[in-house]
Amino acid sequence: MTGGQKSPRRPRYAGTHPRRFSERYKELDPNRYAAEVEHILDTGKTPAGSHRPIMVAEVLACLRPVPGEIAVDCTLGGGGHAAAILDSIRPGGRLIGLDVDPIELPKTEARLRACGIADDALLIRQGNFAGIDRVLGELGIPGADIVLADLGVSSMQLDNPARGFTYKEPGPLDLRMNPLRGEPAHALIGRLTEAQLSRMLSEHADEPHADLIASLLKRKPIATTQALDRLVRTGVAAAHPRLGKPELKMSVRRTLQALRIAVNDEFSALEALLRALPRVLNPGGRVAILTFHSGEDRRVKKAFQAGHRAGVYAQIAKDVIRSSMAE
Repeated sequence: MTGGQKSPRRPRYAGTHPRRFSERYKELDPNRYAAEVEHILDTGKTPAGSHRPIMVAEVLACLRPVPGEIAVDCTLGGGGHAAAILDSIRPGGRLIGLDVDPIELPKTEARLRACGIADDALLIRQGNFAGIDRVLGELGIPGADIVLADLGVSSMQLDNPARGFTYKEPGPLDLRMNPLRGEPAHALIGRLTEAQLSRMLSEHADEPHADLIASLLKRKPIATTQALDRLVRTGVAAAHPRLGKPELKMSVRRTLQALRIAVNDEFSALEALLRALPRVLNPGGRVAILTFHSGEDRRVKKAFQAGHRAGVYAQIAKDVIRSSMAE
């Protein structure tokens, strides 16, 4: 203390075990707690509320970006892939970043702008990649040399219980990438029939107990992710008492995955993107798509194989490139 005034105290969280997500993790304020963020990264983990891009080296090897090219990152996310591509296409190149999430998109743009990326090098648009050709048309860009899509959900959505993507914390059963549009998962469950729910669980997540879980979901309204967790675990365990905790947990995860895909109409959006690619790619253009489950993988493979047979694509990958054990 000097001059009778108290020095400012470091902010403390409420209690020894704070309940709110915004109070629990110091890394949510990386400017204030840079050392904590570095420590988490050094341990090989991802700081809460952030996203670490996967397979960056493999993506760059596939896309082969060079200065002056036009790139489209269909799923901007945390901006990791976009930053790496921008390093290669500047000077003279431009990257159009698309993302359906209106909550995370401004944060990502602010981070990229803080790295000195000018307005003319990075064009941000909030929207679904199903409309990639419309976006390029509105920007007056006739075609792209590079297109990247990193499918699925990111840790920014998963970490925040208010978004309703995780059962590990109390949160609404929502699962919308854009919480301002469409219906949340709990409303979808109420609208679909038991047969439709069972088919959704099978087609979107290969859930072996689809019929049972569909009947459980229709018994009473479910408003939170943890209520869904309890319902699925206890219901499946009662019907199959020999199943262990890992199997029960996987049923919960698959149920949430199936609901998320349905809520966000992910397969229809992916199919629209795959149909649009031949229209938006410049001659010699390259595409890389990161998939995370069989429904995505199957659609991407079939579209590229059909395009190759038709002479639309000069070359496609013969084998799937998988992430390293370290990642």
